[in-house]
Parts: sequence; C-alpha cells; structure tokens
Amino acid sequence: MERKHERLATPWAAGVAGVVFAILMAAAIVLMRIALPAGAGGDDATVGAGQRGTVRTALALLPFAGIAFLWFMGALREQAGEGEDQFFSTVFLGSGLIFVATLFGAAAAAATVLDESQQHSPFGRHFAYALLTTYAMRMAAVFIITTSTIGRRRGALPRPLVVLGYLAGLTLLVVGANLPWSELVFPAWALVLSLNILWGRRPARPQPPPST
Repeated sequence: MERKHERLATPWAAGVAGVVFAILMAAAIVLMRIALPAGAGGDDATVGAGQRGTVRTALALLPFAGIAFLWFMGALREQAGEGEDQFFSTVFLGSGLIFVATLFGAAAAAATVLDESQQHSPFGRHFAYALLTTYAMRMAAVFIITTSTIGRRRGALPRPLVVLGYLAGLTLLVVGANLPWSELVFPAWALVLSLNILWGRRPARPQPPPST
C-alpha cells in the first residue's frame, strides 16, 4: 500500500516541480533580457545600478529553478518506470543534468556583469549568453525531444503535446541561438507538460451510491 501511495504521488510531484521550474526560469530569463536587452552584443553598454539589481534578482532565482528542474526530471523518470528503453533513459538523464550544469555556469558567468570593474569588458556577457542560448538551450532541446519520445512510446502524453514537444525541441535545436527570447520556449513547454500532468491526475467525480 505504501509503494502504491508513492506511485500515486509521483505525478503530483512532477507537475508541481515543473510549474515551479517554469515560473522561476521564465522570470529569470525575462529579468535578464530586460536588464541586458542587447544580449551578448552589448559590448559598450554600461550596466547601471538598476540593471545590476535586476541581474541580481535573476541570478537569485536560477539556483531554485535548477533545483525544481532536478525534482521535475526525477519525478518524470520515476513515472517512466524500470521498463523504459535504456538508450532514451540515458539521453533523458544526461541532457537534463548537462542542462542544469550549463545553466549554473551561465549564471556564474553573468555574475561578472555585476562587477563594476568589469563593466567595460564584454567577456562575462558573451560567455553567459553563449552558455545559455547555445549550449543550455540545445541540451533543453534534447531533453524535450527525449521526453516527448518516451511519452509517445508509453502512451503517457497526448498526441498534440507530443507534436508540440517535437516542434519546441527543433526550434531550440536549430534556430534558438539566433531568435531573441527563444529561451522562453523551454519553460513554456515545461509549464504545459506540468499542467497536463496535474490535469490528468484529477480525482474522478464520485459516483452516487446505487439505490436499493
């Protein structure tokens, strides 16, 4: 009975963790884009006090977004079960872990923008945006495609959500780095997936007892 209770709680954990990740990640991306609208190309732009405060807020959110994503990924992997194909399970786990590592690396690089002595050096900004838009988002694309494939093979995801996942993954994989604000595709997909998980585990409406 205890094991059954844990299995029933897993979709709820995945859904909630996914929603938390999506909100925190999207908020951090928006704040970073607002503070540094020129992106990696803002070589000569001076980061003012207000912008540094916005960057600090974004960087404070990223560790919690990463933790929520690890919880989200672990709950999804638990749902997949032991019978899942080892190839897809390995790619799923590897892409998720590399995404988090790269995300934290981008946050560390972006922190150099806060150093007033480095304001006229574009290195930190270039490095942060390269890690986020080129590497982290491509790992996110692999994660989306793998998750959608596992969901399709096990029949756990509806066809429209599988198609949406493939489109989101291909977008990040092919044109993500060249499309401003494309980083929001990943948290948007995670939010839709999480809401679908939470919606799917709603308790059934109780049936009236049969009349005697």
